[in-house]
Amino acid sequence: MKKYKIRTDLIIDDPNLKGKTIKYGNISVTNVKSNGNYITIMLNDIDNNSDIEKCKEILGNEIKKLLKINNISDLDECLIIGLGNRKSTADSLGPLVIDNIKVTRHLSQVGNVSNIRNVASFSPGVMGNTGIESSDIIISLISTVKPKFVIAIDALASSSIERINKIVQITDTGIHPGSGVGNNRREISKNTIGIPVIALGIPTVVSSAVIARDTFDYMIKHLSYIKNNMNTSKLSIRRFGNYKDKIKDMKLDSEEMNNIAGILGSLNEKERYNLFNEVLDSINENLIVTSTEIDFIIKKLSLLIANSLNDILYRQRKKANYFYF
Repeated sequence: MKKYKIRTDLIIDDPNLKGKTIKYGNISVTNVKSNGNYITIMLNDIDNNSDIEKCKEILGNEIKKLLKINNISDLDECLIIGLGNRKSTADSLGPLVIDNIKVTRHLSQVGNVSNIRNVASFSPGVMGNTGIESSDIIISLISTVKPKFVIAIDALASSSIERINKIVQITDTGIHPGSGVGNNRREISKNTIGIPVIALGIPTVVSSAVIARDTFDYMIKHLSYIKNNMNTSKLSIRRFGNYKDKIKDMKLDSEEMNNIAGILGSLNEKERYNLFNEVLDSINENLIVTSTEIDFIIKKLSLLIANSLNDILYRQRKKANYFYF
């Protein structure tokens, strides 16, 4: 079962990598260094407008840190790339961000505008529609536009259902489009295109094997909670409030696990995932799944990224003012 790897694009899904986490109210920021810089912003509730505004501010600050680390100045020309398939809702994050980016490169072509950053944007589509590798399109575009750096936005995959639509990952290591769902496209990074690449992504899908594993784990936590509270008031086990927080530390001992789940209960989390993955892959039913309200969520998350980028990219050098349209 070693060949069955977890499908994920998230650095925090790697148990071997530990980072430093800082909390800002309901939002957490985790920094991990692994052949570059990875910043993971965790947002618990995208329906909370105050949290969304705070997340936008944090996202902007973290992007500015990466720009500084990569020696990118306030007026360096930028090309923003929206990766993904506009026709597939869960994969449309990149194109939707591009729809809301304020571009300025054309202004320098038609007038004397010298104190704002030149920003261009483009969505190359997917190879299944164009027949062309996204990296080839981007390299050709760079030779004409000649930006100093690229910001690439893409939808990602996660190995945990609780992280879907709740994480923004930023990195200066570039991006491998489609890697999380086993559809590897050519790498887009400084190594391949010759200029710094800042990649932003949000996980919007998981595999069926992940859902099966997480469902099993939540079932065990639920049974443990019921067992520990079965002799108390019935109100104590009614699932009001945040039930996930109530059961997060619940577990059964090895004998109870064997009695309930037999051999499956004797496996650890990784082994159970590998088993579910093996079974579903063997029958070609390891589906890539997204949430039921993804159309609403993807629009809100795309605006979060676009607004944050607009806020940080249009800074003027003189008097630290901002340029608006």
